Amino acid sequence: MLMQPFDPSDSAHRANIKVGAFLLPLQKNFIYMVHAASIASICLDVKANELYLDVKINEEAAFMDASSAGVRASKKVWIAPLLYLLSGGALLGVSTNLAKLAGEVLLPPLAFLFWSVLGAVLILLFFAWLRGELPPVKWRTLEYYSISAFTGVAGSNLIFFSAIPHVGAGFVALTITLPPLLTYIGALALRMEQFQIIRAVGVTSALAGAVALAANKLSAPDADHFWIFLALIGPVLLAIGNLYRTIRWPEGVSGSALAPGMLVAAAIILFAVGFLPGFSLAVPVEHSLPLILIGIQSLVFAGQFWLLFLLQKTGGPVLLSLLGSVGAAVGIPVAILLQRETPPEGLLLGCILIGTGIVLLNLGKYR
Repeated sequence: MLMQPFDPSDSAHRANIKVGAFLLPLQKNFIYMVHAASIASICLDVKANELYLDVKINEEAAFMDASSAGVRASKKVWIAPLLYLLSGGALLGVSTNLAKLAGEVLLPPLAFLFWSVLGAVLILLFFAWLRGELPPVKWRTLEYYSISAFTGVAGSNLIFFSAIPHVGAGFVALTITLPPLLTYIGALALRMEQFQIIRAVGVTSALAGAVALAANKLSAPDADHFWIFLALIGPVLLAIGNLYRTIRWPEGVSGSALAPGMLVAAAIILFAVGFLPGFSLAVPVEHSLPLILIGIQSLVFAGQFWLLFLLQKTGGPVLLSLLGSVGAAVGIPVAILLQRETPPEGLLLGCILIGTGIVLLNLGKYR
């Protein structure tokens, strides 16, 4: 209950609260209806005594006034995150297949990743400059760029791109479906999410689909177990990145400014890795295909990481982690149909389980 002195000469009071339909003199303990000038739909209960107007927000009345608008909004609120999820996941699936093509034209994984990230940096910085949202440079944001870059771009993608020639684009597309379970467990442990049966079932379903496909890959007679297990480290980094970006999101900074900042940090990390033994940033120039692939991958990365931050802000870390599931749904068919990879055993069952998981996680988010 807010105790507000009733003083007709108080201009601030009159400006904030419009009092109408009062029958003078005011009657003690009689309920009056007033409206906040700045919030047209809110209603207040007012009781008068000798010295004060007791003002109380009438939440039920406000809810009744806004209920129809709220219903309309709730029907639309899930559409944007779902579109970000499907679009970003599709680009992720395309990315894994481009990495395999790069290996076939003898473009080293590090070189392909570095120059593609650098191209994406230029694209995103250009659009950030047009919008007046260039990445801020402060200690707080530099920390954010660096850790986000290592977990979400440089470390995880270098593992994936290096593993693709050994385990195939289809299997790498499958491994990136694993972060949902890790992210959801982490979000529950950090109290970023409340436990919901429907969401837990959704994550479990998506994970079951990925595990079924991975188990069949491991059982193959020609399986390269070292690269299979190394590829499974990538999802751990992605899950850590999903949680970190949500927890440490710099206040007042848009995703359009954070995305290029993160990619700049990733390019610096990858450039430094290029000086280590066994790594190279050189690009074959005997023909134009490597440069074409780098150009396409730059566009893919720019769209993928821009959508990643939009989804992070609107959908949260758990929904974000389903990018991998959508990426697998796109990447595996592309690998089979266009790259002539052998379809993984249990592909249909895996896709059904992953698709079911995406639906349930979306329903749980906006239930």
